[in-house]
Amino acid sequence: MKEKNNPFKNRRNMTKIMMLLTGLTFLLFAYRFSSIMITKKVNGENLSEHVNNLYTRSSILAAKRGSIYDIGGNPIAMDATSYSLLGVLTDEWNEDKDNPQHIIDKEKTAQVLSTHIDMSKTEILNVLQQENVNQVEFGRAGVNLSYSTKADIEEEELPGIVFVETPSRLYPNGIFASHLVGYAAVDKEDEEENEELLTGMMGIEQAYDSMLKGQDGKTIAQKDSQGYTIPHTEMVLEEPVDGKDIYLTLDTRLQIYLETLMTKVYEEAEPEAMVATLVNPKTGAVVAATQRPTFNATTMEGIDSKWQNLLIEESFEPGSTFKILTIAAAINEGIFRPNDTFMSGSINVEGGTIHDFNVVGWGEISYLEGFARSSNVMVVKLVEQMGFEVWEEYMKSFGIATATKSGLLNEATGDYNYNYPLEKVNTSFGQGVTVTPFQLIQAFTSVANDGKMMKLQYISKIVDSVTGEEKVMEPEEISSPISKETAETVLNYLTEVVYADYGTASAYQIEDVRIGAKTGTAELVNAETGKYYTGWNEYLYSVVGFAPIDDPSYILYVTLKLPKNVEEKSFSTYLSEVFNPMLTRAVAYDELGAENTQESYEGSIPKVTSMNKQESIDSLAEHGFYSVSVIGSGSQVVQQYPFAGTNILLNQRVVLMTEGAMTMPDVHGWSKDDVLKISELTGTPFQFVGEGYVVDQGVLEGAVLNPDEPVKIILE
Repeated sequence: MKEKNNPFKNRRNMTKIMMLLTGLTFLLFAYRFSSIMITKKVNGENLSEHVNNLYTRSSILAAKRGSIYDIGGNPIAMDATSYSLLGVLTDEWNEDKDNPQHIIDKEKTAQVLSTHIDMSKTEILNVLQQENVNQVEFGRAGVNLSYSTKADIEEEELPGIVFVETPSRLYPNGIFASHLVGYAAVDKEDEEENEELLTGMMGIEQAYDSMLKGQDGKTIAQKDSQGYTIPHTEMVLEEPVDGKDIYLTLDTRLQIYLETLMTKVYEEAEPEAMVATLVNPKTGAVVAATQRPTFNATTMEGIDSKWQNLLIEESFEPGSTFKILTIAAAINEGIFRPNDTFMSGSINVEGGTIHDFNVVGWGEISYLEGFARSSNVMVVKLVEQMGFEVWEEYMKSFGIATATKSGLLNEATGDYNYNYPLEKVNTSFGQGVTVTPFQLIQAFTSVANDGKMMKLQYISKIVDSVTGEEKVMEPEEISSPISKETAETVLNYLTEVVYADYGTASAYQIEDVRIGAKTGTAELVNAETGKYYTGWNEYLYSVVGFAPIDDPSYILYVTLKLPKNVEEKSFSTYLSEVFNPMLTRAVAYDELGAENTQESYEGSIPKVTSMNKQESIDSLAEHGFYSVSVIGSGSQVVQQYPFAGTNILLNQRVVLMTEGAMTMPDVHGWSKDDVLKISELTGTPFQFVGEGYVVDQGVLEGAVLNPDEPVKIILE
């Protein structure tokens, strides 16, 4: 009993048992750990694969976005690249200990970076001294860096400083059919796995986004626990397929000239909006088109002023330009007899009275004179004679209240009220019926094209950048609402509107070319009151022209909505300052370009030195040179390049230099040859990196040029 109850012996036995259990447990854990280390599996699961899955991320390898060109292959939109700056703080990714991939000297790194980005040394040092992070960013100062800035930082050879490419889009022409072309940018709301991919946001860039963006590839890379890519671990799994290139029907020479004319009038007249469109009625090709307000697709200045593409997204009452269709229908029905007469001034219709804009009228006049004077009474009589149902069928055949199927987003269809006699006759003079410029011009193509209405198109061809395969957009006839004879007769009558003493379009005559035209003055609804404006100038003014009248190559349509400044100039003067020079230039180009040779577009540079800046620009424009840039802070032009008398292509850039300090212009989108013109004038040397068009300049716009210091220019 004493031996069995010996405490010392019991404790010794218990100690042995505990030691045995501890040894067995240790052996079990040792076996388990050895097994895991050898097989790298737990319960059949591969731990290496599990770790890789935790820290491996697949990423999209963006395809090169297709470029957009004009009809002649001049670039309108193309891909460019900007860069974001990262700092690597961890040394765990170093594969070569003799070549560190992380930041070693934070003081030095902060000091050097502060000379290249918009952050102080202290601010950068605060970023670099963060703890428990592998990589750091530098806020706004470290994003959207140019190639030039990237190259300058890389020359400093700072360990641990790396760059991430960010896609961007370059628009060399700035303001250039901006709402039609649109723009592409990184869509922050639709990023996939934090990838930055260009997405079309407006216009053609948006409507044809899937075609332009191509097929993205895929990469795989190791990322740390914070989601940053570990340097030198990326592998390509699937190569991208680049997007297709789109060639538009726009002519850069005419488009830029139209932009210049529109800007001048917009600034003077101060209207709520303007639209101008130049179309080839034989093919339906949009040769030039723009609107105001607009925006600069390069700088995005003005992007918030107007988002709608006024060509297709906003319908309006066209006013008297619509009478062209009314006359065409009446002629086609055989009821328009030009020499018959009617009493002008007013006419009673069930539900109300219709007045001419001259409410007392012009007495008894012929129907042809009524057309030239834009008589409302005359077209009301015609619609009553042909019958309301017949007139409505003609409106439908002209595509009124029907989408043009432009392919652009948010296209409006327009509409008309057609329930009561008063509503029905109102449509005859473009009131109570709404259209888009696209619809109206498309209808007018039937008048200018032997009765055949052509679908408006803005794409010439689509080219596969990889295979070179081309898809050409052929002209498309929609319908024939009127006969060839009717179309010829309408064109003939349109000359009365321009050249008769009483015609309403006499202000729109152009030199050396006989044209036909029709004006319009449409009432506008006040969005706040829901009623028509009543002010004497609160209208939408417009003019449409056909030239040359014997066989029109162009239709030009210009609108001016609610101009504020009508004290010094009338609405017709403002419209003519766009219409007359634009149509003159278009017809001249058409005649010169019969063989479509470059020599046909050459001109001799006039002497513009000793003139002020605006006089010089106007003189060059009169001679066909619309692309002009000015160097210098003065007001008088002292030098020009190319020199006076030089023969160059009309679409080449002319550079002027004024007195005063020699200042750097904004050369984004310029060609290398254009930049060298600055060197010719100023003696300033330029250092070029890359090929193509300017995407970055080492000296900011407005900075004074120093002939002893080369200016770095980055081309892509």
